[in-house]
Amino acid sequence: MSIINRKQKPITEYTKKSLIFNGITLFIFSFIFTSIFGVLIYRWANPNITMLMVKRHYESLFDGKSSSIQKDWVSIDNISRNMVLAAVSAEDSKFLTHWGFDFELIKEAMKHNQRSRRIKGASTISQQTAKNIFLWPKRSWVRKGFEAYFTLLMEGMWPKKRIMEVYLNIVEFGKGVYGVEEAAQKFYKKPASKLNRFEASMLTTVLPSPSKRNPSNPSGYMYRYQERVLWSMSSIVSVDFDSPSNESNNSRKKK
Repeated sequence: MSIINRKQKPITEYTKKSLIFNGITLFIFSFIFTSIFGVLIYRWANPNITMLMVKRHYESLFDGKSSSIQKDWVSIDNISRNMVLAAVSAEDSKFLTHWGFDFELIKEAMKHNQRSRRIKGASTISQQTAKNIFLWPKRSWVRKGFEAYFTLLMEGMWPKKRIMEVYLNIVEFGKGVYGVEEAAQKFYKKPASKLNRFEASMLTTVLPSPSKRNPSNPSGYMYRYQERVLWSMSSIVSVDFDSPSNESNNSRKKK
């Protein structure tokens, strides 16, 4: 009985590079497909939990504190127009007219951050929504890149009305408090549909630092912030998602 020794063909440098290239290509296409599918699903399905909620929950547990995620999803038709107007005024004045990014605000933030230690953000409502749903909260240039990618996908697949609806239902208003319905019930003992201009504008003062601010016990800074939001609200005609002018990205502000 003879044994035939067959030498295995050596893997050439070209073969290695080809395998690496094919693997990277497969990964990229898989990521693109799954990300598009995920964004498309949330065009209609409501996200039950976000990366931010998970992070906050485990941070509390690691600190030895009890933690719960309080949220109650509501349709945007059941959210006061005062709240929608306040969110646009406080967080993203060009929400109806941009395609996910406010480049003027980005330039201003870059100039400010070059001469100040206090970091100024320039994220639009679309960017914040993309970050909160799909990405990790920690700041980094890598995350910013993915944030831009998911923002473009959302702007291309979701109407502005849906972006605002998801944003107001997942945004953090306090420790364990997510979404405007839960915030309205907790701080004002009323549904989000009944929020007046004063209450809606006060809630927006919490958004930059929800773990440190309380609309039930506002600081002097929060009152001053609210005054600016109210002034901005008075300069906007309306936020009408169903208007044909929104589809062509016409300005909704007073001239």
